[in-house]
Amino acid sequence: MSEKNPARRADAVTPKTNVRDEVSAFVQKVGLMARPNAAEDGRLLFGMDATMSRQPTWDMAVSLQAGMFEAIPKDAHLQVQLIYFRGLGECRASKWVLDANALARLMSTISCQGGNTQIGRVFSHARDEHKRRRISAVVYVGDAIEENVDALCAKAGELGVMGLPLFVFQEGHDSRVEAAFREFARLSKGAYARFDSSAPQQLADLLKAVAAYASGGRAQLKLQSSGAARALLSQIEKQ
Repeated sequence: MSEKNPARRADAVTPKTNVRDEVSAFVQKVGLMARPNAAEDGRLLFGMDATMSRQPTWDMAVSLQAGMFEAIPKDAHLQVQLIYFRGLGECRASKWVLDANALARLMSTISCQGGNTQIGRVFSHARDEHKRRRISAVVYVGDAIEENVDALCAKAGELGVMGLPLFVFQEGHDSRVEAAFREFARLSKGAYARFDSSAPQQLADLLKAVAAYASGGRAQLKLQSSGAARALLSQIEKQ
């Protein structure tokens, strides 16, 4: 991408499309991915923008994230790490956890604070963690970009070369944010979807779909019955 200007949430709003269809397409795409080392415990990095505009969605995600674990078979394990940014340069990562309640408790202690996006730090952290031990997938949830888009694309491409897909969830309808998020997903060989904060089940279905993929690859995702789970599967097939 040649776009260098920061993409902000208030700019160039596109007409609303059918969010349910986009969620379905996203889940279909994930199902087409063959996760390396599927016999190992999955590891999912969960990245979130915790700047002030995200507080309502953050609260929603706290209540929904435990549902990710419902998509995992009882004899499988999924380790999840939370990384978030907020305020003036704060970007922190949790320990890797297996317990949904532990992750929920951790998220419930975090309040959103005003500040600029730090997506580059999330991508860099994902790269470094993946070098230490393979991560199955990265989820990123956000609504804005206030960084150099080309630099972020370079980092997303590096993750793609390493075999670490980004699953990028956009809140809102900012067209420049959408273009950048779609490019991050394409370059990393991942997938993109928009969700509507007024319809929590859409985000819940997306999180469950990626958790199923991270824990058991395509076979486990195919066991999910939601429209979202059937639709993450098709984007990757086109790449």
